[in-house]
Amino acid sequence: QVRLVESGGGSVQAGGSLRLSCSGSHIGYSTYSMGWFRQSSGKEREGIAAIDREIPTYADSVKGRFTISQDNAKKILYLYMTNLKPEDTAMYYCAAGPMIKCSGGYCYRSEEIYYGQGTQVTVSS
Repeated sequence: QVRLVESGGGSVQAGGSLRLSCSGSHIGYSTYSMGWFRQSSGKEREGIAAIDREIPTYADSVKGRFTISQDNAKKILYLYMTNLKPEDTAMYYCAAGPMIKCSGGYCYRSEEIYYGQGTQVTVSS
């Protein structure tokens, strides 16, 4: 069973930075891609970053501002967010699945996907 636990969310002013962390026993397994998704009020959950075999990819909405990385030894996935904007306000979810990748400005995932419980990020103007 895949279990993922996020931490690091909080409230920050526009232009600020936050680092999210996700711990999980399957992080570093070659059979799973890892990614970050977010869901804001009234909107569908969207993928924003993915990492597969240490290669990161991003949605256009966060490219150049967010960085995804993972520490396989510690089994932790990170999302470092800079230059945050009010539209980045959302619940952020760590995810694992056979396929998670971003291409052409958007992120895609396999039907099989596992999420953590989420961590809230609020950006005020």
